[in-house]
Amino acid sequence: ESIMVNCNPETVSTDFDVSDRLYFEPISFEHVMAIVEKERPEGVICQFGGQTPLKLVHRLHERGVNVLGTSVESIDRAEDRERCSRLLSDLGIRHPECAFASSPSTALKEAGRLGYPVLLRPPYVLGGKSMELVRNEDELLASVDDALEASGGGALMLDKFIEGALEVDVDAVCDGENVAIAGVMEHIEEAGIHSGDSSCVIPPVSLEDDIVLALEDATTRIARELRVVGMINVQYAVKDERVYCLEINPRASRTVPYVSKATGTAWVKLATRACLGEKIQAEGYGSRLRPGYMSVKAPVLPFDKFPEVDSILGPEMRSTGEVMGIGETLDEAFVKAQLAAGHRIPEGSHVFLSVANRYKRKVIFPAKALHQMGFQVVSTGGMAQVLRSHGVPARVVRKISSGEREILDLIGDGTIRLVINMAASKKAIDDDREIRLAANKMKIPVITTLAGLNAVVLGLMSIQKGNIRVNSIQEYISTLGLASVAPETGEQRNVV
Repeated sequence: ESIMVNCNPETVSTDFDVSDRLYFEPISFEHVMAIVEKERPEGVICQFGGQTPLKLVHRLHERGVNVLGTSVESIDRAEDRERCSRLLSDLGIRHPECAFASSPSTALKEAGRLGYPVLLRPPYVLGGKSMELVRNEDELLASVDDALEASGGGALMLDKFIEGALEVDVDAVCDGENVAIAGVMEHIEEAGIHSGDSSCVIPPVSLEDDIVLALEDATTRIARELRVVGMINVQYAVKDERVYCLEINPRASRTVPYVSKATGTAWVKLATRACLGEKIQAEGYGSRLRPGYMSVKAPVLPFDKFPEVDSILGPEMRSTGEVMGIGETLDEAFVKAQLAAGHRIPEGSHVFLSVANRYKRKVIFPAKALHQMGFQVVSTGGMAQVLRSHGVPARVVRKISSGEREILDLIGDGTIRLVINMAASKKAIDDDREIRLAANKMKIPVITTLAGLNAVVLGLMSIQKGNIRVNSIQEYISTLGLASVAPETGEQRNVV
């Protein structure tokens, strides 16, 4: 018999057949304890509701409640930044150089020792709250008080930020010994953007097989060392063929529904059985199935509903949901995911391009592709000079910081149909804020990452070539071979 506690109104309509009883209550210690005292359950599972219920495990354990799944001690080893750093060092798993601070002065000193940029990472936080990427002392001093407050008395972690790295999520299920890798998800955006705001793809498209095996091996060793029972999510950065562990989440991640649909396996059901004491058969599951199709997860961002909220992405999560697209190629799957997320695909007219110096040479190819597809490129002076030298005509507009408002007028009257804005410093981000807000108000797509730009351009090219197909699930099963092996019987089964 299962009893669910959920504060999500959608639970009433979507989960009626999942539990025997549903309590529509806040996920707070007092409410949960009242339910425990009434129902007298044999145990409580806290790993399927994200960070919110995970923060209750200590108090529930202290009150004598039987917490099923991963032990409270193991959860603390993963969530406490200092203990997690020692765990990775003991296992010989590479992680970014880091330091810990409990005061602004210590944070300033340690950041100077590590060298900027650094990432401020409080423990036990929801959605990357108060995480901040800082590039100099002024930015650190502007952010450190909030980060220390979010740490709740724990140590604030300062990570040496690995610029230009590829980020990867790995989900897995463990019964304390046996580990089944659920999925290896390659992020489309580079490291530094919260995983909830980043699009990602299964199977990985740019990782060599030996890197994928290294990621799976590191996840397996971490899960076994922590004696995880149930689900675990581990986040990595990959740069120059080196794998760095960024974070360990001893719980189900928001990526689990996506991974389940992409691989055809009910991972939550498997993890629940592990929490109830059953052993799992790891062989035959997950990424080892290597599906012959691409599945892209894309975030649903709320900026069209909140036009006064800046659309710049960073370590703190902004998305309010997720969608998924399936296709034979990455381009096709990505475009389907973007359409499902509510993004309008721009057609013709003008595109505005404004990027930091470090990105200018990297946007030449996508800018040239946009021009060839019929877009007129509008940019600031420095960017226009680079584009023209590579055969891409560009109309020049002056920066808003100079007092000119022409770009805002072009966005407001519908001339600009796509905004590409990649800023590197906090000052540049602040200077371009009006442009992003104006685009949000007009429901114009705003691209703020290089990977996002490349994906959008490839998607637009696919649309123009007529490569986007919409199939029923049954058609995909027959044409793309969406079949997996049932681990219990070894029989082939269709995946829906």
